[in-house]
Amino acid sequence: MIFRQLFDPTTSTLTYLLGDEATRQAVLIDSVLEQVDRDLALLQELGLTLAYTLETHIHADHVSGAKRLRELTGCKISVPDPAKLDCADLLVREGEPLQLGSLRIEPLHTPGHTDVDFCYRVGDRVFTGDTLLIDGCGRTDFQSGDAAALYRSVQDKLFTLPGETLVYPGHDYNHRRVSSIEQERLRNPRLGGGKTLDEFVAIMDNLNLPKPAQIERAVPANLGCGRAAAGA
Repeated sequence: MIFRQLFDPTTSTLTYLLGDEATRQAVLIDSVLEQVDRDLALLQELGLTLAYTLETHIHADHVSGAKRLRELTGCKISVPDPAKLDCADLLVREGEPLQLGSLRIEPLHTPGHTDVDFCYRVGDRVFTGDTLLIDGCGRTDFQSGDAAALYRSVQDKLFTLPGETLVYPGHDYNHRRVSSIEQERLRNPRLGGGKTLDEFVAIMDNLNLPKPAQIERAVPANLGCGRAAAGA
């Protein structure tokens, strides 16, 4: 597998490029509109054709580059099935892997941060979006968030994966790039170390975070799969 982890410093978003070495087809997980030129340059450098963009959820902190990438490359936009976006070419469902040559992407429905969140397992890696972060998790106080649902998603679907599974989150604000299921099970301050549901809900109810700076721009745009051109 060809793999690159990319970072947007404005929103601390981690985007992932996965490519199949034989077919030279690729997928971008959680693209950022302002980084489309970067992503296209990398695809060209690696000799890859973008087959799909793939979203973990409807983002509130950045605008997806999916629509712009489809306009420029002819790729297909894939989004979680519960989002039911008319702009998407493919609705992703648990139990229906996305196959690119030998590259098998297994969707896991993990609601809680929002009600449409998905994680994607690829071999010994899992791309967790905002469901599970390094030493944290996504907030649950808007976009149909549900702390109890997030707890169940992590405990039942992520923490049951093999401990050596590598965790690649959708964001990190402290210059960290990868963790593991075992590490998060043991020491995640919100969800690990045997935290009970009641303890987790209490933590989430008392975060008192400001709303994301781009939420008024990002959510409406992402309900339309991003924007076809910056500022459009």
